[in-house]
Amino acid sequence: MQQLVQNARAGTIKVKSVPPPTLKSGMVIVRNLYSLISAGTERSKVDFAKKSLLDKARARPDLVKLVLKQIKEQGLLETMTRAFNKLDSDMAMGYSSAGVVIEVATDVAEFRVGDLVACAGAGYASHAEIVVVPKNLVAKIPAGVSPKDAAYATLGAIALQGLRQAAPTLGETVMVTGLGLVGLLTVQLLKANGCRVVGIDVNPASIELAKELGCDLALLRSEETIKERILGFTNGYGVDAVIITASTSSNDPVEFAAEAMRDRGRVVMVGVTGMNLPRTPYYMKELEFKLSRSYGAGRYDATYEEKGIDYPIGYARWTENRNMQAFLHLLAEKKINVEKLTTHVFPIAQGEEAYKLIGGERQERYVGVLLDYGEFSLGSPLRQEISKNGRRAARTSDADIRVGFIGAGSFAQGYLIPALQSHRVALEGVCAATGLTAENAKSKFGFRYATTTIDDILSDDAIDVVFIATRHNLHAELVVKCLNAGKHVFVEKPLATTEADLNKVIEAYEKSDRQLLTGFNRRFSEPLKTLKRWFGGLNSPISIHYRVNAGPLPKDHWTQDLVEGGGRMIGEGCHFIDALQFLTDSEPTRVFAELLPSELRENWNVTIRFENGSVGVIQYLCNGDKLYPKERIEIFGGNRIGIMENFKEAILSEQGATRARQFGGSKGHKEEIAAFLESVKTGVPAIDFRSQVLTTLATFRANQSVDSGLPESI
Repeated sequence: MQQLVQNARAGTIKVKSVPPPTLKSGMVIVRNLYSLISAGTERSKVDFAKKSLLDKARARPDLVKLVLKQIKEQGLLETMTRAFNKLDSDMAMGYSSAGVVIEVATDVAEFRVGDLVACAGAGYASHAEIVVVPKNLVAKIPAGVSPKDAAYATLGAIALQGLRQAAPTLGETVMVTGLGLVGLLTVQLLKANGCRVVGIDVNPASIELAKELGCDLALLRSEETIKERILGFTNGYGVDAVIITASTSSNDPVEFAAEAMRDRGRVVMVGVTGMNLPRTPYYMKELEFKLSRSYGAGRYDATYEEKGIDYPIGYARWTENRNMQAFLHLLAEKKINVEKLTTHVFPIAQGEEAYKLIGGERQERYVGVLLDYGEFSLGSPLRQEISKNGRRAARTSDADIRVGFIGAGSFAQGYLIPALQSHRVALEGVCAATGLTAENAKSKFGFRYATTTIDDILSDDAIDVVFIATRHNLHAELVVKCLNAGKHVFVEKPLATTEADLNKVIEAYEKSDRQLLTGFNRRFSEPLKTLKRWFGGLNSPISIHYRVNAGPLPKDHWTQDLVEGGGRMIGEGCHFIDALQFLTDSEPTRVFAELLPSELRENWNVTIRFENGSVGVIQYLCNGDKLYPKERIEIFGGNRIGIMENFKEAILSEQGATRARQFGGSKGHKEEIAAFLESVKTGVPAIDFRSQVLTTLATFRANQSVDSGLPESI
């Protein structure tokens, strides 16, 4: 399928051929008919991407701090390689489209194949022939509304949410500052609401169009008598409310709002302008200033947007979806006219020309710019492309091992795939949830093909080894499928997120003769191997304290979800439990875990007893300084001490004699990949399978211990 993308590093726009997306739970697949370019938002993205690296750094100092931390911990070359790899990716553009439903998840009852729908959401309603969209970001198009007009639904919802924040009543006078696309939609919505409307802009053409769309008084901001004319229009009182839809770095819109406003009026910011509120006029008139958050309740809430859990209408009358529906019904009732807003329609194949227009390379006036994906009917060849995208060439490489990837996110592209490139392997197929992610990986690393269909990887006889780097809840299922398909498997941690799934993995492994390695990379790092050698052969128990300054994550981050990510205990704690197993050279037998009081299970202490009498304590903390070094290990035993400082240094002490060894900060990813590939060749496991299972069980028992308040046997 065709998709319009932007290169994150260079800012260039192009139309690219990528595999179509796959269906997920709670979603529908839509064949787009039209998508709308949001000129303000998308032009700003283009402008940012075209900035130099220095200018980008100035614009995002928060990211610069994180990069500097990684340079300190892992070295300049490795950090910059990953950073440039991430920058050298194509990004999806667009967030407002309309089309026909061509596939529906089994848990979605609201839509049927063939429904005409409007779609919303960055990363979902993209400028692409086929999109996969969560159900709460999809609204049915009423009879009498064309998909061409319905493509405006997301921008309409943004305008409608701004109006709701202003709360205008029948007969009030509202000023709209900025008569671009959202501003002109806002003018029409206010008229439909029974308001008198004043429109302000710097462009004469925008003023004239606003008048055509019903604006009662439309004025150039540069007009000398503008304030007097507004006061005259409002009988000397000033406007009741101001909705700012402009996009400018200037502070003038908020300053002029106060001048044009009556006492105790309302100012709502929908656009992006300076917000240095002048105290005196805002104080003297006791003005209310509000921000409008995109297109309604539910925005930025993963529970609503991604998981499809709606807000009860009695508590949140106007959600994103209900705002979209309301706008579509206003279109059906002819109370909103978007035909006059549409100045350009480009076929998707000419999408680059559309961005030249909004970027100023083409000197033409524009307002609404649409991309047209052509006519479509169910059963056409494009619909069948979903199940036919895996056609591949014959096996051609003479490499020792041929690799397929399922999951190609930032971790796979930042650590796993680069670590493979120094070995004699052939990168065959890469599968990701979105075609763009898969195609990015294919282009950057030289995979032979990209796909969004897992069966393409499983059924490919050219592939010997499969790397699984998906979200955690999919790991166990995919491991079983890969083993059953006769593939060697590298699966990123955790091995499983539930005990039932772990039992399925055990059963599949016992029936298979393939190698299986979970991505417990720390045991392969030089600092940990140095510590193990230091305490090896002592024949006495050791005591280990492992402190992890993990740093906070948003509570709606997918790893915090106990279903999708397993939570941080299962999703990340397994790393450190495996490291303890490696250092003690013994199996865990009992675990006791406690949490700091918190809404999330992300600050915890775990004490583990091992079969040889050793004891390990893991302190996993997310409430510290995230820029402080992350990991520290202290080991005591056999009249020796060993300390590891964040994979940069190992300090070894005995009889008062202390020596230190310096390291580069690597956590063992490259060594882990090398060990796994060697295990595929020799048949000798890189980590004993029983050890991988015990580590996983220990995370489950730690969670149980938190609930029971008692030690749990493993």
